[in-house]
Order: sequence, then structure tokens, then C-alpha cells
Amino acid sequence: MSDRSGRKWKRKGAHEILTVREKDGVTWLSYPAFSEMDGIVHGFSTRMGGVSQAHLSSMNLSFSRGDREENVRENFRRIGAAIGFAPENLVFSDQTHTANVRVVTEKDRGKGFTQPRDYTDVDGMVTNVPGLVLATFYADCVPLYFVDPVKRAVGLSHSGWRGTVQKIGLVTVKTMEREYGCRPQDIYAAIGPSICQDCYEVSEDVAQIFADSFDRSCHAQLFYRKPDGKYQLNLWRANEEVLKEAGILPEHISVTDICTCCNPNLLFSHRASKGMRGNLAAFLGLREPTAPNSAKIQTTM
Repeated sequence: MSDRSGRKWKRKGAHEILTVREKDGVTWLSYPAFSEMDGIVHGFSTRMGGVSQAHLSSMNLSFSRGDREENVRENFRRIGAAIGFAPENLVFSDQTHTANVRVVTEKDRGKGFTQPRDYTDVDGMVTNVPGLVLATFYADCVPLYFVDPVKRAVGLSHSGWRGTVQKIGLVTVKTMEREYGCRPQDIYAAIGPSICQDCYEVSEDVAQIFADSFDRSCHAQLFYRKPDGKYQLNLWRANEEVLKEAGILPEHISVTDICTCCNPNLLFSHRASKGMRGNLAAFLGLREPTAPNSAKIQTTM
């Protein structure tokens, strides 16, 4: 399926879940469930609209993939201007495939972009501070978004297979409950663009870890064995089960219909590129009351 710019997106399923958006040449993805909420800034970057070159082309959002620092900073400025945030308000994760969730406060503003991070091993973050924008990074792993419109709190977590087994989605919800008094039934969640089951081959030992970590009743939907002894793993469904276990209502969960590995020209994929790639980013925050929503849908599928 092509968008108005002629780009061909491969979608999973009959219904379009994610919206393709464009502003000033920058393309990103968003969820209607969040876009309809007042005061929420969110998005997921694509490869389009940046200044990076070669295999990092063009919207690389990583300082650690061999890119020029000035390129990466310009890319953040462009994606921020498009979605509607200042990169100086970003707070970066420090991803090491843990289930550690950090409570982000005003003192963390700019960490990772304008000042060094003074924390390590952080794969999830939560905040209730307007103006801060959480940022986590991807090239096949699963972004998890959380928004509580009642308590005005948000969470954003990186969930690879290790994070999924450790149920970082559940940990994130529990942290929001503890810190902000959130109720799981009030939280809206989204499983972001990431590798699909058709593309995600794993070894038997990884499949066994999932078998041990999830109820037998859902095993058939989480993985299947191929004739060569390898397994195909469904991280989307596994994380959906984690979110429901956390108490989030099924009707409050949006599951991606776009796979990073199926769309390597539009999204960075570690598997598709065999490691020659940049980083995508997920963004989520609460807008300050006076901040205008400058993002406008210009391109849809």
C-alpha cells in the first residue's frame, strides 16, 4: 500500500492502525487513540526527513552508530519541529534490555541531549511533568506507550525479547500506579512499530523461556516451531498479554500493524540490515498548557 508520496508500506492485517504523518518533509507514525487526547505529544520516527548519509540515511536518531554529531542533532531538531516538541526537553533512556523503569522529574530535562545522563540500565520511563518528552530507541524491538488521561501521567518503555519476558510493560504500569495513583483501567497503551512474528526467528532456548514465562493457553499464539527446529516468535502478542495482565482493558490497547523488518527502506531494522543501520525513536510526553499543537496530518495511507 502506497502513501501520497508514493512510498509503499507493508501492513499487517486488514485494518490500518498507525497513521502516517508528514510535516516539512519529515515523516513519522502516530496512534489515533493518542492523537485524539488533549495535551499529548507522541510519535514514532521513520527513516525519512533527516540529513544522515549512507546506511544511516536519513533520520538517524543515535549518537552511537557512527554518525556525525551535528547530523544527529539536526535530525532531532527536525523531528521535534514536526511532531511538536523542543529537543532540549527530551529525556533519553539508557537501554540494556532490563525491566528497570525510571521516574523522570524536572531535574532530568535534557538528559541525553543537552546534558549527560547520570543513570544507567534504564529501559522504561514514566513522568507527570508537562513539557518533558520521553525518548526510547529502536531498530526492531518493541516500543510500549502508556497514557493515563485521568492522572495526567505517561510512560514509555523499550521491550525486546528479554524485556518482554521480564514483563517491563507490567513493571511500567505498576510504577505509574505507585507514583501517580494511576488505575490500570484508565490507562491507554500502544505496542509500537517493531519486528513481526513472520520476520522474528529465534532459537529453541528463547522459545522455551517464553513457554516458561507465559500461560500455556496462549503458547500457540506466541510461537511455533519450524521444520528446521527454529521458532517464530510473536512479540506483539506477548506484550499484549503482558498489558492485559497489568490490568489494561483490551479496548484500550492499540497494536502496531507495521513491522520494521518488513519495511527496511522506511524504518531501520537490525535484522534486515544485518546491523548496518541507524536508530528510530519513540517519543511521548505531556504538552505544557500554552504549547500549541503544530503537527498536522498531511500524508495518510
